[in-house]
Amino acid sequence: MDRVSHPVAQQSPPAGPVSVARGASAWALRPRDAVYRMLKRRILLNELPPGAPLTELGVAEAMACSQGTVREALLRLQDDGLVMRAGRRTAVTPLDAELAGEMLALRRQIETRAALRVPARMTAEVLAELHDVQAEMDRCAAGQDAFGLIEQDIRFHLTLFAASGFQALEQILTRLMLHTHRQKLWEPRHSRSLGQTAARHRDILAAIAQGGPALADALGRHIDTIVEVAPAFPDPSEG
Repeated sequence: MDRVSHPVAQQSPPAGPVSVARGASAWALRPRDAVYRMLKRRILLNELPPGAPLTELGVAEAMACSQGTVREALLRLQDDGLVMRAGRRTAVTPLDAELAGEMLALRRQIETRAALRVPARMTAEVLAELHDVQAEMDRCAAGQDAFGLIEQDIRFHLTLFAASGFQALEQILTRLMLHTHRQKLWEPRHSRSLGQTAARHRDILAAIAQGGPALADALGRHIDTIVEVAPAFPDPSEG
């Protein structure tokens, strides 16, 4: 059995609900949700590389579940844009630098235009939720939970975006963000720590009170600097 066809053999979900901890709370996942989440995690962290084939039978055997359960999970991953299905063949969506640039530009356009509408529509409840998500990101970073940080990062941006009233674009934005995270982690020169990634969102929070243009500018800078490339040589002026 190869690693790609059997991606999570060592982490098979039980037949019943699965309890997944998140901070101080927990909820039960059905097997199909557990399979979806496990595969999503491995794809986003590039443990399953771009183009890797995934067979329903192989994943079902590896995760001790039915092929129907795997099929449902793969269809959800297809909706996310994380896998491509052609007939019976399923593979992890490829990564391409040029395409990634176009998707990042589209993401920037959607988020910054929405940001112009957010401050006027912001409520105390939504602002409190954003601060809660920031705290969750900090906890994930402290625990070196890269996948948890991705989930909370996306939750932060979608919560902010929802305040704009542009819900019809939410699925498109979600796919763009998922692809952005994959591309960032695939970039071998990316050097930002999890703690720094979490902390970057505080500038966005601070900009909400400054109005739409300030928030759009903060989001634009945030998106433009998603990938941080380490210098090839140390700066001689440092040290």
